[in-house]
Amino acid sequence: MSTRGRRRRTGGRLPVVLLLPALLGLAFLLVPLIGLLLEAPWSTLPSRLFSAEVGQALRLSLICASAATVLCLLFGIPLAWLLARADIPGRGVLRALVTVPLVLPPVVGGVALLLVLGRRGLIGERLDLWFGLTLPFTTAGVIVAEAFVAMPFLVISVEGALRAADPRYEEAAATLGAGRWLTFRRVTLPSIAPGVVAGAVLCWARALGEFGATITFAGNLPGRTTTMPLAVYLALETDPDVAVVLSLVLLLVSVAVLACLRERWIGGLR
Repeated sequence: MSTRGRRRRTGGRLPVVLLLPALLGLAFLLVPLIGLLLEAPWSTLPSRLFSAEVGQALRLSLICASAATVLCLLFGIPLAWLLARADIPGRGVLRALVTVPLVLPPVVGGVALLLVLGRRGLIGERLDLWFGLTLPFTTAGVIVAEAFVAMPFLVISVEGALRAADPRYEEAAATLGAGRWLTFRRVTLPSIAPGVVAGAVLCWARALGEFGATITFAGNLPGRTTTMPLAVYLALETDPDVAVVLSLVLLLVSVAVLACLRERWIGGLR
């Protein structure tokens, strides 16, 4: 039987037992977002969007999310290479541990960071004693908390790109006398560039929307640690319209991220 014939047999009327739950699920996902758009204060949106409060939270969020992404790139790419190419014992266990922050409640991650990097933590006490460096309740603490929850997104994306890359190019470079570091810079890294970009964008978006680990580890200090998600939480009690405006900005960022990655994540499913 031809492919067209098989498609004709599997087509036709959709079964109600599947169609109805599918429509309910779609409504469950879309109606809250539509409600956010309908309840937005469009008449005062420009003035609220450019207010000092929103601008401060937006600026801090962009700076912290970008710095956290750079931190994730510096440590995440070598970690992804280790998981994808290095022949080490317990690699599966190591990969599972790396992905723990994906399923770990962010508040628990914040508590773990506080216990390790706090002033009386395992490492934080020595950082404070030796270097006078304190991370909790600082802007640097926000960056660390965001990097902790966002790095697995980058590692998974880059590891997948490394596994899909053709190793013959690296072998050819090695036969021509190139060292491992030169091969990685000139051959491996360019070949996995799309995966690195996709992972960096996902990492940045996750860092931008981080709430639980940030408020637990860095607190909620206006101008220092109050990022956009935290500002939304505060504004809900004082000025709900500002909370809606900040939520719209985060929604716009999410849509932009999906638009940037549509060929990699959506197109690949077709």
